[in-house]
Amino acid sequence: MGDLQWDELYSHGPAVSMENIGEQVVCLMAYHLLFAMFVWSYWKTIFTLPMNPSKEFHLSYAEKDLLEREPRGEAHQEVLRRAAKDLPIYTRTMSGAIRYCDRCQLIKPDRCHHCSICDKVNNCVGFSNYKFFLLFLAYSLLYCLFIAATDLQYFIKFWTNGLPDTQAKFHIMFLFFAAAMFSVSLSSLFGYHCWLVSKNKSTLEAFRSPVFRHGTDKNGFSLGFSKNMRQVFGDEKKYWLLPIFSSLGDGCSFPTCLVNQDPEQPSTPAGLNSTAKNPENHQFPAKPLRESQSHLLTDSQSWTESSINPGKGKAGKSVLIWLFFKYVLVLKGDIGEKSHYLLTELY
Repeated sequence: MGDLQWDELYSHGPAVSMENIGEQVVCLMAYHLLFAMFVWSYWKTIFTLPMNPSKEFHLSYAEKDLLEREPRGEAHQEVLRRAAKDLPIYTRTMSGAIRYCDRCQLIKPDRCHHCSICDKVNNCVGFSNYKFFLLFLAYSLLYCLFIAATDLQYFIKFWTNGLPDTQAKFHIMFLFFAAAMFSVSLSSLFGYHCWLVSKNKSTLEAFRSPVFRHGTDKNGFSLGFSKNMRQVFGDEKKYWLLPIFSSLGDGCSFPTCLVNQDPEQPSTPAGLNSTAKNPENHQFPAKPLRESQSHLLTDSQSWTESSINPGKGKAGKSVLIWLFFKYVLVLKGDIGEKSHYLLTELY
């Protein structure tokens, strides 16, 4: 009786399976590899604890007591300015004040915000697990695309009546639609975060540009495509595709395209004389960077986004222009800081 039922089950058409052994082996290996990387990256994303600001950003008991006694205003900001004078911070509030957290009673590091639980992974996505989150999106997208691709031929047979008349054909249809819809949503989300990484922006910075001492700058943290990628994935490319922490930095200080500039250099482009209107609008003095951030700025070829891969002709022309202006400045007897500023602008 059992043999008869088994024969009747497959008497309506061909079985829904791959007949080629090599194809089966390749699909099984690819499936389990993508599934393992998907689970591994997801595990690291949801169980990696978010980072907290280091102790140097916390106020002392005397500073906290002084803040509590001082009313909100200039005196309050003066206390925060004294506490933050040696900290590697460059961003300000929209009003130009020091970013301070009343709840935690500490000075906020750059790009630091209160924890916000991500509904997708049930955890805070920040510096400590952002690489894992990107890999989770990448492997989940590849996983869904793989399922949709391998299911496509049977999905076509479903509409051409090439499948056996069993309940399995409805499972195939549902599987294809689910994988295809997840692929579309994941591709848009993954593409958006790839764009954020290429521009060195957080999600909040994409909607609201960071504010520095000299004003708003949407590309203030961008060091160029290559260095932006290295800041998230690290210097060693062998770890880029693995959910192993390799990001550069400590999550409390970040290199900016404003660091290591001449303090006398105007913060606005030539032709925009904003300092005449506001004498306080000068370049924010450079602060010390951690070693892991500082080496990102040592490569003179492309430490800003506008100077990636300069052509030889352009570089030679810049040198000639610089030599010409240097000669003019020598004639005027003014070859001090101005020549250094000119060289900084050319490169």
